[in-house]
Amino acid sequence: MTMRSDLLGRLSGRSVLVIGDLMIDQFVIGTVDRISPEAPVPIVRFDHETWRLGGAANVAHNIVALGGHAETVGVIGGDADGARLLEDLSRRSIGTAGIVSDAARCTTRKVRVVTNRNQQVARIDYESDAEVAADVESTVARKVGELAANAHAIVISDYLKGAVSRQVAAAAVEASGRHGIPLLVDPKVPHIEYYAGATVITPNHHEAEAVTHMRIRTSRDAGEAARRFRERAGCESVLITRGEHGMWLLAPDGETELPAEAREVADVTGAGDTVISALALACAAGATLADAAQLANRAAGIVVGKFVPATVTVEELKIR
Repeated sequence: MTMRSDLLGRLSGRSVLVIGDLMIDQFVIGTVDRISPEAPVPIVRFDHETWRLGGAANVAHNIVALGGHAETVGVIGGDADGARLLEDLSRRSIGTAGIVSDAARCTTRKVRVVTNRNQQVARIDYESDAEVAADVESTVARKVGELAANAHAIVISDYLKGAVSRQVAAAAVEASGRHGIPLLVDPKVPHIEYYAGATVITPNHHEAEAVTHMRIRTSRDAGEAARRFRERAGCESVLITRGEHGMWLLAPDGETELPAEAREVADVTGAGDTVISALALACAAGATLADAAQLANRAAGIVVGKFVPATVTVEELKIR
């Protein structure tokens, strides 16, 4: 399609400021052929492990994979995981000028024990999920204001791990308005009031149900939920992601239903990161929200066919 080809060509070099909870995803992979005699749990014989960028760091990684530039704002601990995260971001040419180190916290790391058949056995989370201290919060908010000047779009990737506070979200809303650039939010329900003034919020259907106090079973339900969500959140537009049922977009100029494009689902981990990354980069490139949502839907259909948090490239979008 001409529109998509033209849009894909405009993604390169667009800059997105990613604010949120930076994480490391560690995968411990092995084989299972017996149950422990000590407890009814599988014994995983270690084979290898892999490390991936997670949370807001995965959003930034997806933006770079699509040809954009990403600068990150968030908080890490003064620990080995924090050093690993900084090194991994820098190796992928992702900006780290907005990252604040807090010795009182640990860097968020999710350890998944997985069989070689891609079946998850257990997950262990290393995290500090309380909101950051006041001095750290002020520093993060200041960095948002400074770095937004060079961005074409802003993303808040909220995982409820403490980096996104009311003050930090307010700084993002203020910067969006001051520079005339879109603000996109991948939300969490307890923070719904933080995002008032956002350009678009991208809840999954569970989050949309929790905010609107209604069940979403049909397209009509999705449309009504999107309208209620927009009113409650005080945002301009809403994109509800509905898994195998696709997406529902409520924008100022109308509503659009996008059927799911996944051919085969291997792992949905990180799919929301891919959606908001593609959506934000397309908006940064000047796309309409409807065209940006179409691109994000296509990207999601590709990434869920991959195991573990993954990225999508422009080349994959072209041939799909």
